[in-house]
Amino acid sequence: MPQTSMPRTSTPWTSAPWTSASVIRRLRGRALALAAAGTALALAAPIPATALAGRARPAAADPVSVLSYTAKERKDALAYWTPARMKAVGKSVDLGPTGPKAKPWQGTAMKTVGRLFFVNANGADTWCTATAVKSANRSAVMTAAHCVRRGSSPHNTNILMVFVPGYSKGKAPYGAFAVRGAATPRTWENDSTDDLSTLVVDPDKGGRKLTDVVGGQDIAFNRPVGGTVSAFGYSATRPQLGEQLLHCVGTPKEKDGLQAIPCDMSGGSSGGPWLADFNATTGKGVLVSVNSALDSLTPTEMQGELLGATAEKVYDRAQNG
Repeated sequence: MPQTSMPRTSTPWTSAPWTSASVIRRLRGRALALAAAGTALALAAPIPATALAGRARPAAADPVSVLSYTAKERKDALAYWTPARMKAVGKSVDLGPTGPKAKPWQGTAMKTVGRLFFVNANGADTWCTATAVKSANRSAVMTAAHCVRRGSSPHNTNILMVFVPGYSKGKAPYGAFAVRGAATPRTWENDSTDDLSTLVVDPDKGGRKLTDVVGGQDIAFNRPVGGTVSAFGYSATRPQLGEQLLHCVGTPKEKDGLQAIPCDMSGGSSGGPWLADFNATTGKGVLVSVNSALDSLTPTEMQGELLGATAEKVYDRAQNG
C-alpha cells in the first residue's frame, strides 16, 4: 500500500496542529492489508551502533518529545475503534504459527495489560500491547516508542489511539480509554534509540481514571538485570492473531546495551510488559522493560530497553501531564 505521511509536531499536552476528521475521511476507503515491514506489528529492528556513526546532533534542550491529541480527536478515536473493527484488525495479518516459547496466559485476568489500537503512519489499522502503571495522575500507560511514532522520522506518527485493558477474544471488560498524549525520548524521534513510551489516557465514559478501574503495575528504573521475568503481549501469530494474551518466562541478560530474554512472540506484542517479581495469583509485578525488538524473523529472543534515566524522564513527564 502507498506510504502516506501524516505530519504532526511535538506539542504540549493541550494542543495539536491538525484535525483528525479529515484524516479519517482519507482512511475510510483504504484496504486493511498490513505489510509486516514498516508497521507497528513488526517489532523495532535492532539498531547497530555503527548505524549512528557520523550522525552527531546538538544536544536537545528537552530530552522528552510529547504528542498531544485534541478532545475531538480522542472522541473520533473511540468512535472509530468499534468492537467489530477491533476483531477485524487481527484477521488482517498473520505472522505465522505461535512458537513454542510463547504460551497463552491462562491465569488471573491481567487487567492492567491490554491492546493498544491505532492507525499507523501508513494509514493501516494495527495494534501494539501496553500496560497501566502506577502514576501520580492515575492515567499512565507504558508501551514501546515505535508504537507511537517511527524512529528517526519525527513527522511519521500514529493516530486514533485507544487503550483497551484486559482485552480478550473480542471482549473489552474494562472499557476503552482514548490516548490524550504520548511522551517518547527525543533520542527515539531523532536516532531510533530508547524504544519506550509513556502514554496518558482520558478517563472512561463514567469519568473514572484508568488505574482506579484496573489498578497499575509498579515500575522500576535502574534495576539490575537478572531474575525471572514474565513478558506479555498480543502477538499476531496464529491461532491467537492478537485476540488472546501470550506470555514468555525467562531470565534476562544484558546484550549490546539492551536486555534480552528467550521468547518467540512476534509483531503485535510490541510494547508488552516485562514483569519482574511477578505473582501469578494477583497478576502484579514490577515493570522493568517492554517488548521492543526480535532477534530475527523467526524469533528465539525478545529484546527490551534498560529503563534508566531517560525512561524515568519520559515517565515523569507523562505522569505529571
